[in-house]
Amino acid sequence: MKRRQFLEHSAAAAAMLACFPAGLAAVARETAPGRLERRALGRTGQMLSVIGFGGIVVMNASPEEAAQRVRQAFDAGVNYFDVAPTYGNAEERLGPALAPFRKEVFLACKTAQRQAAAATAELDQSLRLLQTDHFELYQLHAVTTLDEVDAILSPGGAIEALTAARQAGKVRYLGFSAHSVEAAMALMDRFAFDAILFPFNFGTWHAGQFGAQVLAKARDQGMGLLALKAMAKGPWPKDAPRRFPKCWYEPLSEPEEARLGLRFTLSHPITSAIPPGDENLFQLAVALGKDLTPLTDAEALTLKEKALRGEPLFRYPRAA
Repeated sequence: MKRRQFLEHSAAAAAMLACFPAGLAAVARETAPGRLERRALGRTGQMLSVIGFGGIVVMNASPEEAAQRVRQAFDAGVNYFDVAPTYGNAEERLGPALAPFRKEVFLACKTAQRQAAAATAELDQSLRLLQTDHFELYQLHAVTTLDEVDAILSPGGAIEALTAARQAGKVRYLGFSAHSVEAAMALMDRFAFDAILFPFNFGTWHAGQFGAQVLAKARDQGMGLLALKAMAKGPWPKDAPRRFPKCWYEPLSEPEEARLGLRFTLSHPITSAIPPGDENLFQLAVALGKDLTPLTDAEALTLKEKALRGEPLFRYPRAA
C-alpha cells in the first residue's frame, strides 16, 4: 500500500478511536424485553437480530441436532443466518433445519471462488443444498489480498456472477467478508456493495489498529455492517489445549468476558455479530445478547488497556 493511502487510513482509524464509544442514534433499532434487539442493515432497511447464527453451529451435527439448534435460535429471536460452502456439511444440515422458518429469516451465503463461472456454479449448488430459490445476501468470502480483489473485479471475475445473480433474482443484496483492511478498503473503493462482514473486535481494534478505518468508510457509503470475531480473545497460546475444536482462535468463553466483547462490538453502529461456531458459545451469545448495553467511557478505557496487553488476531498494515 502506498504511504499516502496508509496515512489516510491511519487518520480515519484515529478519528474513529477518538470518538468511541460510538453513538447508536443514527441506527434504526427495535427492542423488546427478553428478546434480541434488531437493527437496520445499512441502506437496505432490513432489520436483523444483533446476534446472528453462523452455519458452523450445525456443522457435523445430526439432522435432529441441527433442527433443534435452529429452532431454539429462531424462538430466541435470531432471524439472521449465515453459511458458506467451506463450512463442511453446514449447508446440508442448515437447509432442512431452516425450511420451516425460511420465509421469516434473512439468509446469507458466500463464495470463495474468484472467477465468474466457478462462483455461479457454487451459488447454484448452495441454493440447492439450502433448499431455497434465493439468498437475501450473497457475499465474496474471506477476501484478503489485493490480487484477489483484482481477480474478482476484472473481466470474467466473480463480481460478474454476483451481479448476474442479483439481476436474475437469485440474490437480493451483495456483500463481502474480508480479513484485511487493505482488501476491504479496495473493494469498497471499486464496487457499490450493500454490506460488509468484517472482524470488528476490541483486540484487533486497539492493539492491531484494525477495523476503525473500515467501519468509517462503510458507514460513509451507507453499507450494512456485520461483525465477525466479537468474541475472539486472540490467537491460541502456544501448546494451549484447544477446548473448542471449531475455533481456530481462542474465544472469549467466560460469560463476563464474552459480554464485554459483544458490548464493545455492538456499541458501534453494527447491525449484528456472529459468535463462534461452537454450539455452547453460540447459546451463550444468544443469552447475553438479550441484555447488552453500550460500554461507558470508563469501561471502554478499561477494555482498551486489556486489549493492548494481548496479541490481536489481525493487524494493519497486513504483514507481507
